[in-house]
Amino acid sequence: MFTEHLKKLAQPIWDAQLKHPFVEALGDGSLPEKKFRFYIIQDSLFLFELAKIFSAAAQKSADIDTMQKFTQLAADTIQVERGLHKEYGRQWKMTEAEMAALPMAPTNYAYTRHLLQVAATGSLAETTVVALPCAWIYVEVGRRLTEKGAPPETHPYKNWLALYASPEFAEVARWMCEKVDLWAKGAGADEKLRMESHFILSSRYEWMFWEMAWREERWPV
Repeated sequence: MFTEHLKKLAQPIWDAQLKHPFVEALGDGSLPEKKFRFYIIQDSLFLFELAKIFSAAAQKSADIDTMQKFTQLAADTIQVERGLHKEYGRQWKMTEAEMAALPMAPTNYAYTRHLLQVAATGSLAETTVVALPCAWIYVEVGRRLTEKGAPPETHPYKNWLALYASPEFAEVARWMCEKVDLWAKGAGADEKLRMESHFILSSRYEWMFWEMAWREERWPV
């Protein structure tokens, strides 16, 4: 399968993510709340742009079922994951507007421009594969961090872990992989090379997103 080939190419990057100090601290609950808050705010800004990628994929779709699924993914990105962010916002006494008004960190801005550029110029297969690491890597992280069982009620980030370790979230990645494998069969050599490049670059940005949150990255000037 083409997605298995992509994962093998990106495996060193994925392995590095699972060992990242942000991810490890998120899993054991020792992550400082300040860093988690920075991450959640940046992620909420990221998801606003990701929903546009799924909407672009819906526009490029050639059949009603695929169009409907991508439209649903765009809505779910706004509703389900946004709901988690709003929940944390209430804890921090921040409104959704206040969170949205904060600037994107440099890495977040670069990552979302990468996604938007591919969605604007690439095929449906390219638009799907550039967003695939966003879902697939989080499934891997969710599984790794809950492999010894569900977190205790006292875990500060139990709701985050529950979302990304859920079967429903894993189904999103599975469907996207299925579509990429299908479309790769009809793709030419040049398109497949672009798909590989998009996937690797998105995987690198996923590692950089954890690093961005760990360092609470700011614009230097």
